[in-house]
Amino acid sequence: MRIEIRDIAADGAQNQVRLCTYIQDASDELFVNDRPIVVICPGGGYSFTSDREADPVALQFMAMGFHAAVLRYSVAPAEYPEALLEVGSSLNHIRKNARKWHVDPNKIVLLGFSAGGHLAASYACFWEESFVATRLGVEKEVLRPDGLILGYPVITSGEYAHYESFENLLGSQKSNKELWNRLSLEHQVSESVPRTFIWHTCEDEMVPVQNTLLWVNALMEKHIPVECHIFEKGEHGLSLADWKTRQDDGSRLEENCTEWINLAKNWMNYYLKEDETSDDAGN
Repeated sequence: MRIEIRDIAADGAQNQVRLCTYIQDASDELFVNDRPIVVICPGGGYSFTSDREADPVALQFMAMGFHAAVLRYSVAPAEYPEALLEVGSSLNHIRKNARKWHVDPNKIVLLGFSAGGHLAASYACFWEESFVATRLGVEKEVLRPDGLILGYPVITSGEYAHYESFENLLGSQKSNKELWNRLSLEHQVSESVPRTFIWHTCEDEMVPVQNTLLWVNALMEKHIPVECHIFEKGEHGLSLADWKTRQDDGSRLEENCTEWINLAKNWMNYYLKEDETSDDAGN
């Protein structure tokens, strides 16, 4: 296994910005060669990036047969669109190294939790806009996400918003109502958004489940395939929902939600299948 930490920050960006890649070695003994990669954006309300939603999740996807990466993106006092551009820089870096790392460049999936889900979903909405490629100095096609996995994501800046996330993201721009509304992602879905796997809980009081429902409805209106799982029990910020990511006080543990990652694996295996007869990573 190859672990690399890449500084992908723009000039003047925060010191903690980095992309940590977990790349499985290719071998003549293994049928699997080029693998999909899952790029993880941890949550944290755009004020920090959660350790609980970072490496533990990456290691689970590796155990399923995928490559993985964790993006520690810019948070407050950095402002939009710095973190979004860092996602683009990460995808560009991965595609540049796809041959060396045995990454399938057509199977790059973004995964985001909570505010990291807002980042992943906003990137899925805006990656084709000219300002992204222009700021990064690359062709648009290298910025393309091929799939999206969202866990209890922040989506709307409207009635069901997690307002602290938007205040942290916008900073000095938070009085800009046009930008505030633009970042309500249920209104920004286009045909360029990739198919999505999404999960949430009905008991989430911090980021209400309506965020997920608004995203699913927006995708369906554009005829974009989506798989959605809503669990009855569970507080916000569950991550893996098992003992590996619970907190010291025993919170963030909800056994009925632990199945989400296996459901996501099954979704990836089906969605990323090249043809009906091929074997898939993760089997």
